[in-house]
Amino acid sequence: MASVLPDAAAVRRAAPLVLLSVGLTLTLGLGLPAVLRLLARLCGLNESSATSCIVLLYLCLVLLCVARPPLPRGSLTVSGKQVLITGCDSGFGLGLAKHLHAIGFTVFAGCLLKDKKGDGAVELESMKSDRMKVLQLNVCSEEEINQALEFVTKNLKETEEGLWGVVNNAGITTFGAVEFTSLDKYKEVAEVNLWGTVRVTKAFLPLIRRAKGRVINIASMLGRMGIPTRSCYCISKYGVEAFSECLRKEMHQWGVKVIVIEPSNFIAATGIFTREGIDARGEEMWREASEQVREDYGKSYFSRQIILMKSFVNSGVKDMSLVLNDITDALCSKFPYARYIPSDTYWWVRIQIMTHLPSAISDRIL
Repeated sequence: MASVLPDAAAVRRAAPLVLLSVGLTLTLGLGLPAVLRLLARLCGLNESSATSCIVLLYLCLVLLCVARPPLPRGSLTVSGKQVLITGCDSGFGLGLAKHLHAIGFTVFAGCLLKDKKGDGAVELESMKSDRMKVLQLNVCSEEEINQALEFVTKNLKETEEGLWGVVNNAGITTFGAVEFTSLDKYKEVAEVNLWGTVRVTKAFLPLIRRAKGRVINIASMLGRMGIPTRSCYCISKYGVEAFSECLRKEMHQWGVKVIVIEPSNFIAATGIFTREGIDARGEEMWREASEQVREDYGKSYFSRQIILMKSFVNSGVKDMSLVLNDITDALCSKFPYARYIPSDTYWWVRIQIMTHLPSAISDRIL
């Protein structure tokens, strides 16, 4: 019988945890023998073997948890299933629309720039497939969302069977320290990332309930941890996390799965930041800042922040397949996870530190 081994990605993600656990195990085991011997004596155990037994047992448990293969969660047939994706003009949305179509889904690809002949919409329409239906969709427009709902309903193969999935992918980002960021900018980002997700979900939820389908919301690691100069984006994604958490519990009785995808740094893969865009945003922030803020922070500090942001343009994971595969699993698994974290090792370790250690410690580490 062939053995089942964890895939390379799982090993890469688990390796830092194993090393940390082994390090702590050895430190505690070798550094506190007196304490362990005392505990052993109190429990009536052999003092000489207490330390070794505890260390060995803990090490075995850690390795067992990491090395065991994932539990089988079953898979669903793709044939006949239909999915709406927002934000298909570029990035994850465009890649996901093509990927899901390739494996057999019927895709309703919502594009902000379809009416303006945007590149993403043109590329998807050029496929000339009856399973790829491109529609105009601005998630900030109630009118366009209602029109999209009407279009999807008319084009469903079996209206009574509903719509299998909605992937709320449309999103924008920006950067800037709190004192350099206008309230209008906060509202602009939240309008797309948070309220766009809420609008689309509310409109299509009756169709999803009918199919006992899936609502998949693209959040971010920055929806669970905050970092300097990204408060606009973090607020919007924290909101997506909260909305998803509440909706998941509400939809349980209907058999609807609500799933959050939390990608790490995929800037290089999506091109969501450009050097030109960062320069333009920097000029805007400096121009709109008050005289007191400019004087207190200084031009040199501000310039360093712009340079730092530019260094991120080509950073992170360059291959979107981690995200696309997780979304596919969320759509196709009988028992999907409530949360997926497609990431490289650095960001996976970072989110564990930020979300599990006390702030007094994590703030100093990162």
